[in-house]
Amino acid sequence: MTEPARPAAGHLVAVRRSYDTVAADYARLVVPPAGMDPLSRAMLAAFAELVRESGGGVVADLGCGPGKVTAHLAALGLPAFGVDVSGEMIALARRSHPELRFQQGEMAALELPDRALGGILAWYSVHHTPDEQLPALFAEFHRVLAPGGHLLLGGHTGDGQSRPGSAYGHPVSYTSYLVPGDRLVELLAGAGFTVTTRLDQARPERPERGYVSLLAHA
Repeated sequence: MTEPARPAAGHLVAVRRSYDTVAADYARLVVPPAGMDPLSRAMLAAFAELVRESGGGVVADLGCGPGKVTAHLAALGLPAFGVDVSGEMIALARRSHPELRFQQGEMAALELPDRALGGILAWYSVHHTPDEQLPALFAEFHRVLAPGGHLLLGGHTGDGQSRPGSAYGHPVSYTSYLVPGDRLVELLAGAGFTVTTRLDQARPERPERGYVSLLAHA
């Protein structure tokens, strides 16, 4: 993929290269939905039910990685496909789930027409977006969702930046931009979303971070 020429290019290149590097070990180490905590699984199930009850429609898993959660959404009855900036992640997803569609791309510049989707899942994938670019990212999510379409956003919360230097046994160059959960709700509202459900969690293994899941509709 040609490196983007927009101002966001630097962080996207770092994210893409880093996840290309860790892809195989990420796929091996990150648990599938069946191994997630009960509340996270419940949020995914609620999202799937809401999309179905709203008339269905195609669902995009943005930042899909190796496609484990995309496949879970498909098993829950949603016509889901995955998008990821990492070509290696997409290759793994296609090999593991050949029955599903996966494409390399940027979640902030989706190659989709307006109102094309019934749902968007952004599951621990927006934290590599710099704070100042989140309004544009959420506006893009709103653009491609049909009226009444549903969004499930799951992610890390905090205040500040984190540069781990290594992850999954490999060197990485990406940055995580952590913002408070209240700020995410505010930004989603500014993009035209109505947040209906918020789940905040703490995890003993990562006490320096919070975890939030937000259900919203366009």
